[in-house]
Amino acid sequence: MQTHILGFPSIGQRRELKQALESYWKGELAAESLLETGAELKKRHWQIQRDAGLDYVTTGDFSLYDRMLDVTCMLGAVPPRFEACRGDAPLDGYFSLARGDVRRNIPALEMTKWFDTNYHYLVPEIDGGTWTSADHPVVADTSLAGEYGFRPKPALIGPFTWLALGKAGRDVRKWDRLEEIAAAYVKILSRLAPLCDYIQLEEPVLCTELLPDEATARFQAIYADMNAACGGRIMLATYFGPVRHLDLAAGSGCAALHVDLVQGRKQLEAVLGVLPPRMALSLGLVAGRNIWKTEYARALPAVERAVAALGSDRVLLGSSCSLLHCPVDVAGETALPGHIRNRMAFAVQKCSELSDLRGIFERKEQTLLDENTAVLQAALAHPDSRVEAVRKRAASVTPDMLSRRRPCSVRRDAQKWLNLPRLPTTTIGSFPQTSAIRSIRLVRRKGGIPEGEYIAAIRKEIADCIAKQEELGLDILVHGEAERNDMVEYFGQQLGGFCFTQNGWVQSYGSRCVKPPVIYGDVYRKHPMTLDWILYAQSLTEKPVKGMLTGPVTILCWSFVRDDLERSEVCRQIALAVRDEVLDLEKAGVRIIQIDEAALREGMPLTAAEAENYLRWAVDAFRLSASGVEDSTQIHTHMCYSEFNAILPWIARMDADVISIESSRSGMELLDAFAGFDYPGEVGPGVYDIHSPRIPSVEEMVELLRRALRHIPGDRLWVNPDCGLKTRRWEEAYPALENMVAAALRVREEL
Repeated sequence: MQTHILGFPSIGQRRELKQALESYWKGELAAESLLETGAELKKRHWQIQRDAGLDYVTTGDFSLYDRMLDVTCMLGAVPPRFEACRGDAPLDGYFSLARGDVRRNIPALEMTKWFDTNYHYLVPEIDGGTWTSADHPVVADTSLAGEYGFRPKPALIGPFTWLALGKAGRDVRKWDRLEEIAAAYVKILSRLAPLCDYIQLEEPVLCTELLPDEATARFQAIYADMNAACGGRIMLATYFGPVRHLDLAAGSGCAALHVDLVQGRKQLEAVLGVLPPRMALSLGLVAGRNIWKTEYARALPAVERAVAALGSDRVLLGSSCSLLHCPVDVAGETALPGHIRNRMAFAVQKCSELSDLRGIFERKEQTLLDENTAVLQAALAHPDSRVEAVRKRAASVTPDMLSRRRPCSVRRDAQKWLNLPRLPTTTIGSFPQTSAIRSIRLVRRKGGIPEGEYIAAIRKEIADCIAKQEELGLDILVHGEAERNDMVEYFGQQLGGFCFTQNGWVQSYGSRCVKPPVIYGDVYRKHPMTLDWILYAQSLTEKPVKGMLTGPVTILCWSFVRDDLERSEVCRQIALAVRDEVLDLEKAGVRIIQIDEAALREGMPLTAAEAENYLRWAVDAFRLSASGVEDSTQIHTHMCYSEFNAILPWIARMDADVISIESSRSGMELLDAFAGFDYPGEVGPGVYDIHSPRIPSVEEMVELLRRALRHIPGDRLWVNPDCGLKTRRWEEAYPALENMVAAALRVREEL
């Protein structure tokens, strides 16, 4: 049996790529040096894979920003608004698509979540213009890997997935471009064929309901052409669930099919039942999206069954999906308790797990199996993993705990004490995390500052933030979250059942990395988490200050979650902890409370039946966290960078008084769903893209608000940015907010 992974994290063990990118964007690093950093990382990652005993090293999985963007550039699918960038240096043109062009005031491509993960991809824009195909770095990387003596397996996102996730312009039928797109793939595949045995084409869209009939009808013909171009070397890779379009996958004519047996654990028999005689099968048995060791005893039966049906020469062992969603190496996590660390496997270790599985199966290496079983059993038996009081409380939740006392329309009258103008202005919560703020937190973490001095320093930052918001004229203020390193980690540090890695960084998009908390045991609130900071901020102003919390679903989705308890049960435990905080805030006089659920859409499984079950318990968890308050307390929630249209009834069922959503990059197109749905609450569609350094003009935001008013009545429309301002500099955020307030005032006058 041969072994491989679908992809390795690009960022580097010490986030070398992040540092190089941000230095390049600041003008402190030359393009050549950035590319050298990338080359060093690629070679290092290939060596890790070979040292682990893998047969293939994956190429084409490394990207300077986003692999979907790499395919967009390969196809030449550059929107006309970037025409002015055509003469720029290649890297500058590439990053203009990702981040926008500040000099020319060109907005970036839209960004949204990659299926049900927290990774953000850049959405292709499909227009009716002429595209000129270009090169893809996978060709040079595959050639280079071969020169270094590695055995490369190039990887590309497939044409059907790229097109299915693309956004068509007005009056454009995007599937009309399929043959043209396939022709560009044929060229790349023909160049890759002499360099490798397999070419990994990733079509996770086959696990979804996103393919229309016009796409499925042409799937096999397109794949026949691509297979012919590369001499039948394609490994068709699916992941993130069971293969919904199994007939298309089996009839693709590819050399191999990869299936996810972690999130699609029960699909093996169905796959074996339709696999053509000469098609190999790659078993995705090592989870690419968590940090826990593979349970070898649970994985081995799938290997045995596949080999019995196909023979070992037609079976490959692989990761369930790319290891992009994992941290790089657990070796440096020396501060974690042993019973937790011993259960962990990051990307480096997951490569070795594939070799272990092969060794256990082929060479009967019983010691590896016994050691794996003993470690996992010891960890799960540790008393930290179960708290009976938490289990009892979660089991005692009653239906009335999931509902506000009165409907949203009645609560609106009870909230008139806020005395807000039409189109009230606010922000999503965080303000720029300056070097001074980061320095204060770092010194505190190292024990170099007394607690009283730390509190005073953070209070000064809060006071400055409140003063700036007063100057701007915002209607509802926030405290700025200077004390928070991350919107999930901050809460996890104050909840039982969580632990934290030192270097467990994962790429979210571009240079943005997050370090997800780890949920290893039952979750409970140890003490109030936000009360002192919010009350101090409120003492500085007569305007209302929002209490800022992260919701239970987002805490769940943005953590690495234990795998020995249902996610719905873990989420309910978190919801009860958040509920305690909400009630404490209200009791202390904080009457506007925002419970962010940025990840609600992201966590939704890919099939309709599983999605409905997930949405039911996820929405119930939000309601459990929010429903204990009085009618006069206004509950906000925020969601960003996801497609909401299909789940709008579920969002309404959350019963928040105000929802804020990302919508500026789409030009308010997300609000089209509100045209045919009577949403009962108030809505704050973002008018300012915070993921770009570009400062939008007053006129641009005025136009976005006018578009929003076509769908949202003026007495239910809020004005806010797309997301928090943590990643921006004050030099960018302040003038953008000035323009936002001015835009709101102008449209308010028009109304």
